[in-house]
Amino acid sequence: MALKSDHIRELLLAIAISLFAAMAFYFSTKATLHDLDYTNQIASALLHGQLGLQEKPPDWLNEMIPWQGRYYSAFPLGAVLSMLPVALLRKVGLIQSFPGHVLAALIAGLCVYFFFQLTKAFKGDWNNSSPTYPVARPAHRSLGEGGSPFRRVLLALFPIFGTWTWCNLGFGGAWQIALGLALLGQAAALYFTLVRRTPFVAGAFFALAFGNRTELLITLPLYLYLFWRQSNGGQGAAVSSPPQTGNAIGRRKLRLALHEKAPMLLRFVCLPAALALATAAYNFARFHSIFDFGYIHIPEVRDEPWYQHGLFSINAIPWNIYTMLFQGFESIDYFPYIRPNGFGCSIFLASPFLCLLFRQGGRYKAVAWIAISVLTLVLWLHGNPGSWQFSYRYAMILLPWMFLLLTGNGPAKISVPEVSLFAVSVAINAIAMWQFLWTDQIQP
Repeated sequence: MALKSDHIRELLLAIAISLFAAMAFYFSTKATLHDLDYTNQIASALLHGQLGLQEKPPDWLNEMIPWQGRYYSAFPLGAVLSMLPVALLRKVGLIQSFPGHVLAALIAGLCVYFFFQLTKAFKGDWNNSSPTYPVARPAHRSLGEGGSPFRRVLLALFPIFGTWTWCNLGFGGAWQIALGLALLGQAAALYFTLVRRTPFVAGAFFALAFGNRTELLITLPLYLYLFWRQSNGGQGAAVSSPPQTGNAIGRRKLRLALHEKAPMLLRFVCLPAALALATAAYNFARFHSIFDFGYIHIPEVRDEPWYQHGLFSINAIPWNIYTMLFQGFESIDYFPYIRPNGFGCSIFLASPFLCLLFRQGGRYKAVAWIAISVLTLVLWLHGNPGSWQFSYRYAMILLPWMFLLLTGNGPAKISVPEVSLFAVSVAINAIAMWQFLWTDQIQP
């Protein structure tokens, strides 16, 4: 009875902080780029059986691709399908324009909900290296036994309000909404992988994630590995080292394990596989290549100097490294006396809380660092590090994996360094959000 009561209280708390986050996000931001509704335009065309627009789009949608009598978008199919409900509401007349502001707030609230619930993946974990490590475990720990409720709330709010997500998602344009949906999809996929193990639902959210940011498809083996190890030892399975194969378990045991776990893994991959095949067909129908998403066909993109070596090139790595890790703020002679560059700054300056990534320990440390490293390398290969943005907007897709590190490598109870760095991070991002969205202090 007590466990059921704790579960109800925890669910109510998760819903409460999710609603708080959505409302706080909505009233603190202004969707200055909501007119850039590329995905919504193509979703509306899909409802009429068309892959592109037949008429010339408005001038502000200058990234539409004129191709063989149609106007296409460079967004992947998953991003377009994500907007079908919005396009349907618009078709029946319930909305008149792209609700980028509302969508961004809903995404923020749902992300906070899943991040809060994801802390339960660390049930019973303790960090012996922390100076705040308790001498003995308490006899009863409510609210999911995933650490103190205050620390869980802080960690759940951090990816939205303590990072560049607040400002960039707040723009409310199609590119920012796609990043937000990728963030939400990963957070939910990890929750249904590590906490409430439901392969089909986890796969659906993973499809949402990579459908909006194609590069996330490379993390598929990590989800399969997490399911594999979770099925071996349930919730408490350690996932800090690669699975042992070959001589360690023998070919026979490996075959038996594959036979036993194949249905679970297939349930996870069925929707992502369907979306991948549909995306290939979608690309081929438009540009006669399954790998051509159309970005290079955007007018004048080929002539931009940062794409002289192609959309992806090792020559782009130094610029991306500088923007993501080292680019600083500018000084001004009026409040708030600092101003981020409108084309990027270091993620560690934008969010000092990330300095805690390098603490020792953490149940999912190896998997998380592999995901961060591989995804970061892909992001660094992109010819343009993000254009108009606060900090490094592409790094929003790293936040779920950073969340696993930050939650797992800290103390069970909230600590002074965490509260201090969280407060500073929120303050920095609040100022940046205000400067970008509510003032003319930062101009392209």
